[in-house]
Amino acid sequence: MLAARASAARSASRLARNFATVVETAGVKVAAADSGEATSAVTFVVKAGSRFEPKAGVAHALKNYAFKSTSKRSTLATIREAELLGGVLSSSLSREHLAVTAEFLRGDESFFVDALSSFFTSAKFTRHELIEYVAPVCEAETTAAHANPATRAIDLAHTLAFRAGLGSSIFTSPGQHVSAEDVEAYASTVFGKGNLAVLGTGIDSATLQGLLEKSLGSLPAAAAPSTAPSRYFGGETRIEAHGAPETVFIGFGQVGASAPELAVLAAYLDPTPSIKWSQGLSPIASQVPVGASVKAVLLPYSDATLFGLLVQGPSTEAVKAAGKAAVSALKEAGAAKGEDLQRAIAKAKFAASSSVDGREGLISLLGSKALAGSEASLDSALSALDKVDSSAFSKATSELLKGKPTFVAVGNKSLPYQDELGL
Repeated sequence: MLAARASAARSASRLARNFATVVETAGVKVAAADSGEATSAVTFVVKAGSRFEPKAGVAHALKNYAFKSTSKRSTLATIREAELLGGVLSSSLSREHLAVTAEFLRGDESFFVDALSSFFTSAKFTRHELIEYVAPVCEAETTAAHANPATRAIDLAHTLAFRAGLGSSIFTSPGQHVSAEDVEAYASTVFGKGNLAVLGTGIDSATLQGLLEKSLGSLPAAAAPSTAPSRYFGGETRIEAHGAPETVFIGFGQVGASAPELAVLAAYLDPTPSIKWSQGLSPIASQVPVGASVKAVLLPYSDATLFGLLVQGPSTEAVKAAGKAAVSALKEAGAAKGEDLQRAIAKAKFAASSSVDGREGLISLLGSKALAGSEASLDSALSALDKVDSSAFSKATSELLKGKPTFVAVGNKSLPYQDELGL
């Protein structure tokens, strides 16, 4: 088992190293790796997340306009051709990035790269597609997010932590009106050569570059959108909800680049054991009541980080007990050293390495780096974790806890307040 894990980490590291050189083609940043996969995938990453939107809900609508009508083909034609070739098209949105992906069989890259490119160069943003397709999907995704207490708690935590910018939800609020003209105007400001990176797996770099030179020639040279630097505020809010696990999010935030010490802190506190059915060595593990759970949450962004512990349970009593254990462990975490610290570092390194085994993890880890033109390598992340020592870890933990907590409760009105958990 240990040998298999080591082999997987080495494979991920080799794959990430292949992305180390980001080249510029047709004015956009391109990074590709071909490790002999049976299928290929290409992702266009653009800074067009909710952080940059001029009107709430526009980024969410833009995400769902992907693969609709363009000057090259209709929505039906895109769907029909993609299915005939056995490919899969998808789009995702974060607070900073919009990612549009095509996964397909080797040899079909010409159609799929063109299908992705046409969204950025010639999307029509028709009104009838907004009404018939885009808006209903936005509404369904928002409803699903609000029905999930964990998703809702973390979404609300961002608003408390950062207010504007990173505090802007990636979901459209009920009753919000976004027009096709709003979406088209936003797209015109973010769809530009200076704001786009293309990542490919299972595809030769030269092949990908050649296709992009043909398909992105008409893309304007717009720069990345600007926004005010993030500020951390914190706060407390409560949402009454029924029929779901009782949920509490206990968080803290920092501005600036995410410190590797926070990844180690998340690994140190995470109660997930390395062996199934065992309790694990996390300081939280033995204190969590049966049926309750605590999950470490680390959300790094370009100029800020939100760190927290998501506590869920079948009752308010279970959440209160687990929450107290989580807060106590977080306050005492800075004293970790020796074997406990080394265990956390190793766990953080494995999490980083295993995340790039899949394409989604590669995009998450390397997408923003490629867009910034910086080194897109897993090796640099692992090296930073290796440099974490007890002094740096203690200092980073202490600095984190100096800020005002971000506390969200979703569920029964009897859920504990932050001061009842020791904050």
